[in-house]
Amino acid sequence: MRFRSALAAAAILTLTAACGGGGGDGGSASSSNEPVKIDFLSLAWQKESVAANKQLVEEWNKANPGIQVTYVQGSWDNVNDQLVTQFAGGTAPDVIHNDSPALSGFASDGYLLDLKDKVPAELKGDIPQAAWDTVTFDDGKGAQGVYGVPFLQESQVIIANKKLLDASGARVPTADEPWTWDEFSEAAKKMTKGGTFGVAWPMKSPVNKTLNLALNFGGTFFQTADGKTTVKVGPEEREVLQRIHDQLYKDKSADPAALGQGTADPLPAFYQGKFALLPAGVYLRQQVVEQAPDGFEWVTLPAPKGTSAQQGAVSQTLSVAQDSKHPDEAMKFISFFLNGANQAKLAKGDWLLPTSQTAAADPAMTTEENGWDVATASAKNLVVAPFLKVNGFDEWKSKVATPALQEYFANKITIDQVAAKLVEDGDKVLERYQR
Repeated sequence: MRFRSALAAAAILTLTAACGGGGGDGGSASSSNEPVKIDFLSLAWQKESVAANKQLVEEWNKANPGIQVTYVQGSWDNVNDQLVTQFAGGTAPDVIHNDSPALSGFASDGYLLDLKDKVPAELKGDIPQAAWDTVTFDDGKGAQGVYGVPFLQESQVIIANKKLLDASGARVPTADEPWTWDEFSEAAKKMTKGGTFGVAWPMKSPVNKTLNLALNFGGTFFQTADGKTTVKVGPEEREVLQRIHDQLYKDKSADPAALGQGTADPLPAFYQGKFALLPAGVYLRQQVVEQAPDGFEWVTLPAPKGTSAQQGAVSQTLSVAQDSKHPDEAMKFISFFLNGANQAKLAKGDWLLPTSQTAAADPAMTTEENGWDVATASAKNLVVAPFLKVNGFDEWKSKVATPALQEYFANKITIDQVAAKLVEDGDKVLERYQR
């Protein structure tokens, strides 16, 4: 996931010392003339995104002298380890930027405030229920709570070399009429000629991409019965895996050189016309805009669809620490920070999709320039990724699924063998989390 990108190379500030204001001696506006002080931990890392975050904090502080927010820079690379230490020591920031998978454990441990009765109606109504589902977790006592406000999401799209696409004669898919997977395969075959491949699948980190797209065919990879969760790799889960494998070894329309690469690594070959189509997260458009050589024409296409166009969704979120001395003021700041106009600014800065329906309708989000119209339209297909609710998923992903899928896409094991590894080794991992 780009949210934890190793590219977050900005200097990481030591948070423990900086994040004590919310629970410290900042005072309260009701008991003294001193303003309420709130610390906001931001994980923004791109230049445009950091600028947008800081601008909004500055706007808030100018308009709200009684509630002053301190911007604290963090990093996706180590945020959860730092938060564990800060929660235990009572020094956590008041407002915490994270992604939805991380919230489950912190919520069940009692470190995050349940926001379900604190989110203002206007903000709640502006964000679809499917996005709220990504931040709704068990509180560890059997009840469901809302532990963050979801504001940015990622979808999968296809970035295409326009010249090669046009020359192929393939139908150009639209947001309303995407390619089926069969059409996608046929288009890739048409574009495979003269030393050019139709598609590239960078599979250094194959899990999120394949599991999110598996929802095209109803593949969930996990099932729960009688309170016990196990791994499932049936016909629905195999569909996308098999289709990608077929492009590599049956159709030979996928560039084998991309297999061991990360998401952005194939871009130089893409610009050189080594392949025509690159399935990727919507954020990759930014690097294409910044890096593509003069005269290179590209377009953003929607991801293919199976029995549906559904994709798994992960949200970036803002949460409130359970120990915050100023939860109401923190919620007021979050409501401002994530209103429709501001979400549009944040989405543009991060090249991601706003959850706000108001923001999604902003002209900046619907322009054809740089594929924003196709990217924003893809948000309607995002649903909560079932695997993100599974306790033990991170270990299953790193220790079982990643190496098994890498072997499969390298053609070292069969579809039956990868299914067996995912299930048998995976169930052993999950068992430890359900004792």
